[in-house]
Amino acid sequence: MKKQLVALVMAGAMAFGLVGCGGSGSVASSEPAADAGSSADAEMSAAPSGSEGAGSAAASDGSGVQVGIVLPTKDEPRWIQDETRFGEILEQAGFTYQVLFSQGSSATEKANVETLVSNGVQVLILCPQDSAAAASTVDYAADNGATVISYDRLITGTDKLDYIVGFDSTSVGVAQGNYLIEQAGDTKGNPLYLYAGATTDENAFLFFEGAWQVLQPKIADGTFVIKNSSEAEALADTPELDRDQMSTILGQITTDWDFEVSKSKAEANLTAASAEDKGDVFILAPNDGTSRSIADVFAIDPDVTSYVITGQDAESASIQYIIDGKQSMTVLKDTRLLSQAAVDMATQILTDGQADTNAVYDNGAAEIPMYQMEVLSVTKDTMQEYIFDSEYYDAADFTGLE
Repeated sequence: MKKQLVALVMAGAMAFGLVGCGGSGSVASSEPAADAGSSADAEMSAAPSGSEGAGSAAASDGSGVQVGIVLPTKDEPRWIQDETRFGEILEQAGFTYQVLFSQGSSATEKANVETLVSNGVQVLILCPQDSAAAASTVDYAADNGATVISYDRLITGTDKLDYIVGFDSTSVGVAQGNYLIEQAGDTKGNPLYLYAGATTDENAFLFFEGAWQVLQPKIADGTFVIKNSSEAEALADTPELDRDQMSTILGQITTDWDFEVSKSKAEANLTAASAEDKGDVFILAPNDGTSRSIADVFAIDPDVTSYVITGQDAESASIQYIIDGKQSMTVLKDTRLLSQAAVDMATQILTDGQADTNAVYDNGAAEIPMYQMEVLSVTKDTMQEYIFDSEYYDAADFTGLE
C-alpha cells in the first residue's frame, strides 16, 4: 500500500512535556468515562446543534476558540474517554476549546469543522470518520487559517494537513499477530478467523498490514488455516499485500467498527463452517468492541472447544473480559499520553508556530510530520504492570482479580 513511515533521528529530548514517555504507553484506550466538565459536549446530527460549551476562557457563544477537537462518535467508550481527557488537560492548560462529535458522518464532521472555523479556531485536532473524505475538510480548515492535526486516525490525500499525532498503527497488528503465534506454538492446522476495522479508516489497513506481516509466514507453513475469507486464502502465499489485495480481503472481513456487524459476521462465519473448521480457534479481532462481540458468539458455539482472540484499546469492559477469560489480549494505546501529546503539540504551535515530531507519514499527497507513540500488549500476565501499577484503571473497579 502507498505508505511510508520513516523514523527521524531526534537529537536530545523532545520539547513535549510528555517526552520521556515515548516508549511507555500506547494505543487508543482509556479510563472510565467521566463528565467532560466544560468541554463542548455537542452531539451532532446533520449540522452542529445541542450543547456547545467551550473551555474556561471561551466566550459564551463559543467564539475565540483556540483549540477545536472533532471526534468520530459518542457511541463508543473510547471516544468518550478521549473527550474527558482533553477536557481535563485543556482546562489545566487554560486554553479555550470545544469538543464536537461527528456521529459517524463525514458531512457532520465537516459541519463541525465549519462551526469551529466560524468560532475562530486556531488549532484543529481532527480524528476522521473517513480517512479520505476528511481531506476536503482539512483543506477547508487550512484555507481558513487553522493548523490541522490528524489525531489517532490518519487522514489521506491532502497536502494541507500539518501534523499527525498517533500510535504506530502497523505495530498494533504486529502485536496482535505475534500474540496469536505465541499461543499457537508448534501446533499445525489451527483454524484462523480474520476480522478487520472499517474500510473507510486508513488505520484499519495498517492494523491488518501489521498482522499479515507476521501471520502470513505461519499461514504459509500450515500453522494457521484461514476459515472465513476466500480472498485471504487465495493470497496466503503473498508475504506483502498491495492496497488492492488488502482491500479485497478487508471487504470480506470488515466489521465497520460496529458491534452488531461484528456479531452478525461471526455468526454467519460459524454457521458456514463445519465442525472440523472449529475446535481450538484463533481469532484476529481489530479492537475491543468487536472482540467482545465476536468472542460472545464463539463462546456459545458447541463445536468451538476454545478460542484465542485479540483486541485493541484496553477498554475497561475488555480488561474485565480478560480477567474472566473471555478475551485473550488487548493492545494498550494510552489516551492519557496520546491526548497529552496532542495538546502539547497544540501548545507548541500556538506559542512557537511549529511542533516537534519524530516520524514522517506519506499520506499519498505529501510527507506529513508525525509524533508517533508505541503500543503495549496487555494480557493477564502484564495487566498488573501496564494497567493497575500505572494507574490506568483502579483494580478495585474490577472483579475476579487474585
